Amino acid sequence: MKKLTLRDMTLAAVVAALYTVLSYFANIFGLAFGPVQCRFSEALCVLPFFFPQTSWGLFLGCMLTNLMSAYGPADIIFGSLATLAAAIWTSKCKSRWMAPLPPVILNGIVVSCVIAAQEAGSMAAFWPLWGYDALTLAAGEAIATYVLGSLLIAILPRITFFRGMIKRNA
Repeated sequence: MKKLTLRDMTLAAVVAALYTVLSYFANIFGLAFGPVQCRFSEALCVLPFFFPQTSWGLFLGCMLTNLMSAYGPADIIFGSLATLAAAIWTSKCKSRWMAPLPPVILNGIVVSCVIAAQEAGSMAAFWPLWGYDALTLAAGEAIATYVLGSLLIAILPRITFFRGMIKRNA
């Protein structure tokens, strides 16, 4: 495993702060939590495609954001771990078109389980709720990662400051 430099840790910390601020901003509009959500901050989940060291920043930012969640410790733990797993998976993607997909899949599956488990009164009610939540969460995630995140993937390699830091060719 590659040793993290001060620059890597600083980049991860900046991503954590930016993720948290953008999520709090989305919460103002009621978009950050619940079965229908589209966090602007989720666009940052494509960053590990270029900067694998941002995975931990996304995890921390998600964890700080989920402290506001009505779904409690389950969302703080499992929602944040889903973001970390998606970030690591994104860092392994070979195509810029596939990079936004891991957050869509993992948040659609994991976060919808957290929400459905807390909203369902019985096991019979869990599966329909999970199906609905999975679709709506994945759709909101797809908007954030494929629309806003794809803009980041297109723009970042063009910014001189980031060119030397990018780990793969655009």
